[in-house]
Amino acid sequence: MKLKFILALSCAFAQPAVASVAMPPSTVQAKVNLAKAGSIENLDLSQLADGIDDGAFNSEAITAAYLARIAAIDDSGPMLNAVLATFPDAIDQARAMDAELRAGIYRGPMHGIPILVKDNVEVAGPLPTTAGSLALAGNVTNRDAPLIARLRAAGAVILGKTNLSEWANIRSDNSTSGWSAVGGLTKNPHALDRNTCGSSSGSGAAAAAALAAGTIGTETDGSITCPAGVNGVVGFKPTVGLVSRRFVVPISHSQDTAGPMTRSVRDAAIMLTAIAGSDPQDTATADADRWRGNYAAGLSVGSLKAMRIGVIRAPDADAALFDAAIATLKDGGAEVILLDASKINRQKIGEGEYKVLLAELKADLASYLQGLPDGLVPHKTLADIIAFNKANANTELQYFGQDTFDTADKEKGLYDPAYLEALATSRGLATNALNQMFASNKVDVIIAQTNGAAWVSTLGKGDAFSGPSASQLPAVAGFPHLTVPMGLSDGLPIGLSFIGPKWHDHAVLKAGFAYEQLSKARVAPEFRIHLESN
Repeated sequence: MKLKFILALSCAFAQPAVASVAMPPSTVQAKVNLAKAGSIENLDLSQLADGIDDGAFNSEAITAAYLARIAAIDDSGPMLNAVLATFPDAIDQARAMDAELRAGIYRGPMHGIPILVKDNVEVAGPLPTTAGSLALAGNVTNRDAPLIARLRAAGAVILGKTNLSEWANIRSDNSTSGWSAVGGLTKNPHALDRNTCGSSSGSGAAAAAALAAGTIGTETDGSITCPAGVNGVVGFKPTVGLVSRRFVVPISHSQDTAGPMTRSVRDAAIMLTAIAGSDPQDTATADADRWRGNYAAGLSVGSLKAMRIGVIRAPDADAALFDAAIATLKDGGAEVILLDASKINRQKIGEGEYKVLLAELKADLASYLQGLPDGLVPHKTLADIIAFNKANANTELQYFGQDTFDTADKEKGLYDPAYLEALATSRGLATNALNQMFASNKVDVIIAQTNGAAWVSTLGKGDAFSGPSASQLPAVAGFPHLTVPMGLSDGLPIGLSFIGPKWHDHAVLKAGFAYEQLSKARVAPEFRIHLESN
């Protein structure tokens, strides 16, 4: 049966042809077909989309399979604590998408695909948007963030909300990533005693454990790429301004963005295609429509043959994995150039960035709280949240304090000369450092090791980060940053980062896709209680 696309996407590059999609099967038959295909955890978003396309699967059966897996893996069994709650109308959403297919309406590759969303992003329905804090337990706005509205328009089923590091990990310098007062501690599915990094902890763990076809995370600096790296999945932080941030609990309007977390680069590209675009009420996205397009188009192993790839080698990188990754890129036809990053003043960038995040947290959080519908949340300022935490210290402050909140509350505002100088300095240094490396070496993308291996979670003792981190420069500059599984180091996942110039998101995805297809380095989690070495 010929079906038509009803979702028109403005594109900066080629769109796929209109598909011919078969009538969806009965739910009983779709469940049989899913079982024959090897069960839901063995099928990524693209494979599920293909199954819907050729009439093997339907959305109701897929959604029911994920709900059953959440019950078995997240609510019991390993008890990952990655999913805070599922939407009670998830099956109804799926049935509506199946009804559209029977009526000859097809929205594209996201049609009927279940997605989990980090709980700092507003989604219409009965679930609150808490940012992991009990202070926002009543924050049921019944409105969709624009990125969620775009997902729905593309046909996605919004399955539920994921746990996160409370307040996106900016409450305290001594916080434990993956913990929130609302959801408790998220566990790493590769080793349950290991940390999930943050702040998109639940989104990373849920993607790795196949609790949905894809997840939405958010990043200010490392909050998508680190949890993607340590959980062994793909994470993409787009160019800041490609995806709307409206109705997302903020930290920093200079650095915040949402992005996809998936089990393949193609899946991330499909999700990015759905969520990218301008929002008149988010001025940072003014140019997004000019750059957005079908990010899944043109993904090919052959892309490497036309690429020059710059390499930043951290002294504490995993030499064996990193050397193997470089060899894979060379074998694929890329020209690899070693970059000298030793003169980048990372300390000065970090000092400026910290000042910026403190000042913008105070201002942006107050703006968000004051823009909520009346009667939901009594708190209107960061000071109000601090007071709430003190009054509820037995739950909110039981493992670590709120020293970063206290420091941020002393900031003098967005017109303070010290803030403006810190913003200009940190952004200028990071942007110039990256642009100079791209231009002087004529490289298309830069690679680096994303993360060190996950550490043992120790509530009340902070995080024991080790190894390199590739997030700071692209985070401060607002440039696109993709992480792709590079393999296991002592049984734990390590990611390979691909960083591109501003708005060159498609080139980054092309490079990452080619590497992924050649390396086949992603390893599914085994839900071990702990590593054998422990």
